[in-house]
Amino acid sequence: MKGQIVKKNTRWCGYQTFQVVPFICALVLMLFPVSGSGVELGTRQQTILPRAVPPGADPVAPSNVAAYLTSPYGQWDWGPGTNEGRRLTLMPEGYTATNHAARLLSFFSLADVHMTDKESPAQVPYLGWSADFGDPGMAQLNPSAYSPVILATTHRLDAAVKTINALHRVTPFDFGIILGDMCNSGQYNELRWFVDVMDGQPITPSSGAHAGADTIDYQKPYQAAGLDPSIPWYAAIGNHDQLWMGIGYPSEKIQQAMVGSNVLNIAPNGPLIPPGAEGTGMYVGVVDGSTSNGTVINWGATNLFEMPPTVAADSNRRMLSTPLDSPTNFVNAFFDSTSLPLGHGFIPGVTGSLAACYSFEPATNLPLKVIVLDNTCKADVPDQNALFYGGGWVDAARYSWLTNELQMGQDADQLMVLACHIPILPQTSAADTNRSSTFHDTASESNLVATLHNYPNLLLVMAGHRHQNVVTPFPSPDPDHPERGFWEVETVSLRDFPQQLCAWEILRNSDNSISILTTSVDPVIETNSPAWNSRTYGLAAERIFGRIAFDDTSSRTYNVELVKYLSPAMQEKIADIGEPLGHSMHIESTDSGMAIDFLGQLQSSVAMTEPITWNDVSAATSSPYSVSAQNGRQFYRTVEP
Repeated sequence: MKGQIVKKNTRWCGYQTFQVVPFICALVLMLFPVSGSGVELGTRQQTILPRAVPPGADPVAPSNVAAYLTSPYGQWDWGPGTNEGRRLTLMPEGYTATNHAARLLSFFSLADVHMTDKESPAQVPYLGWSADFGDPGMAQLNPSAYSPVILATTHRLDAAVKTINALHRVTPFDFGIILGDMCNSGQYNELRWFVDVMDGQPITPSSGAHAGADTIDYQKPYQAAGLDPSIPWYAAIGNHDQLWMGIGYPSEKIQQAMVGSNVLNIAPNGPLIPPGAEGTGMYVGVVDGSTSNGTVINWGATNLFEMPPTVAADSNRRMLSTPLDSPTNFVNAFFDSTSLPLGHGFIPGVTGSLAACYSFEPATNLPLKVIVLDNTCKADVPDQNALFYGGGWVDAARYSWLTNELQMGQDADQLMVLACHIPILPQTSAADTNRSSTFHDTASESNLVATLHNYPNLLLVMAGHRHQNVVTPFPSPDPDHPERGFWEVETVSLRDFPQQLCAWEILRNSDNSISILTTSVDPVIETNSPAWNSRTYGLAAERIFGRIAFDDTSSRTYNVELVKYLSPAMQEKIADIGEPLGHSMHIESTDSGMAIDFLGQLQSSVAMTEPITWNDVSAATSSPYSVSAQNGRQFYRTVEP
C-alpha cells in the first residue's frame, strides 16, 4: 500500500502536510537511517565521536591546514548517542521521580559563535599559526587566536539555522536565545554577518579587498536560509562582543587598527601580558582569502619587514563597544534586523552598564519569564591582564537591577530562567565537581550565588563562555526548603569541537515538579562544504594544539534531565498548565533534502486506507492496533526538499 500521512503537529496546534516517503505493507516505512548518514536530535540516538589517533602518528604543524583534513587528528565517526539520565540532586531526600505530564516550553540556544573577520588587520592569528605542534599556549590562547575554523564561521551558523528550522517544523520552538560571543572581536561587520545570517540575507563572508570571492569556497557570497520567521530570537552580550579578542580594552590604537590598512603591531609576548596590544615588535598577520587553505600572511617580527604590511581598509570593521562602559552601539545594531522581535530583546535608549540587560515573557499562557543579564566587564583599569577583562562582572547597578527583576518575578508567581554569557561559580568540568571561579572578583561571585538562592522560583541559570557542556547543581542551603535550589547549565561553542547547538524543554511532571531537558544537536551539514570542513578542522585543532588527548574519543555531549522542586504555591499555580508531550525524532541530510524520522514504533498490521495521524499509532501502550515485536518498525519519515 502506498499513501501519504497527514501529521498532526506534535504541539497539537493544527495539521501540517509533508511530502512523505511511500510506505509499504501496513505502513512499514523505510529502514531506519544508516548510522553515519544522519544527525540525531539531541545526540541522544547517535553523535559524532572522534577516532583515536594511532600511536606514532606524524605531527602536524598548526599552519599545515591541508593536513587537518587528511591526518588522523580530525577523523570522526557516528557513534552511539549519550544520555546522562535524570538528576535529582535538588530534590528532597528520598524523593522518587514521577512521570512527565506536559510540556511548558521548548526553545533553542546557541553560544559562542565567534563570527570572525579573518582578514581584519587587528585579529591575532599569528599566535596559533606559528605555534608548535601540541602547544596550546598561555591560557590555551593559541587555538582561540587561530584555527582553520575561522574560515567558515558564517557557514556554520547557516547550517545550524537550517537545522533549527527543520526541528521547528515538527516540534515548534517557542523562542531561541543566543548566549553571547556572536562576534570574535567586537567588530561591526562580525555582528552584521551574524544578524544577516539569522535574517536570511545575502552573505559576503569576506572583508577588505574580498580576495578569492570568485574562486575560493569559503569566500564566495551566498544566500543564507534565515531563521524561520515564526521563531522569535533573543541575544545576550558576551566578552568577545565588546572587547578586543574578548580579552583587551578597545584602546584608540586598537580602534584605529581595525579600520586602517596597516596590520596591527603588538608586543611579542602577545595580548595576555600587559602592555600587550599597546606594545610593539610583532605584526599579527591576516588570512589570505585567495588561498584555498587560508594561509596567514603579514605576520612576524617587525625587524623582518622593510615597511609595515598592509591590507585593504574597511570601515565596516569598526569597533562597536566604544566606550566599554556602555554597550549602546552594540545594542542598537540589533534594531537593524528583519527578524523578530524588534531589537531581539534589547531596549532602545538605555545607557551605561544596564544597556544590555532586559527580561521577557516567552509565552502568554505560562507564568515564566527569562531574565537576560549582561555580566561582562565594563571597566578599564591600566595594566590589567586578560582574566580581568574576560571575567564575569556584576557591578552595583546590575546587581540592583537583577535583584529587582528576580523579586518582581517571585512576587508575580512566575517561574524564572536567568540567561547570561559567563557562568557563575560553575563546576570545573562535567566530571570534576570542584568549583571554578569565573569572575574577576570571587567575593562578588559567591555573594551572587547566595542572592540567587533567595528566589525559589528560579529554575535555571544558562550560560556559554567556556565552550563546554557542564551542569552545576546549586542545592538549597536550607534542607527544609528544597525549592531554593537551582541548576546552572553551560553549553558548548558553535566555533570549537563539537560545534553544537542546544535544544531545551521545560516539562511539568505529574507531581508538579519541573524537569529541564537539555539536548545537544549536531547541525546537519552538507558534505564537503566549508561548514563540513570546519567540523574536521575543529576536532583536529583540539589535538594539534594539545587540548585533548590522542586517545580521547568522547563526544563532549551532555544530554540530561534536571529535576527542580517547586514551592507548594507554585505547584498549585502550574497544576494543569502545559501542552501534550511531543515525540522524539531523527534528522538527516539526504539527496532529496532534509529527512525527519519520528522515533515511534508501528503498532498495527491492519491496512489503513484513510490518512492517519501520529495520535493513531503513537505508542505501544496507547495504540488500538497490535503487531508482533519482531515486526515493529520505525515508521514515519518526512522529506523536505
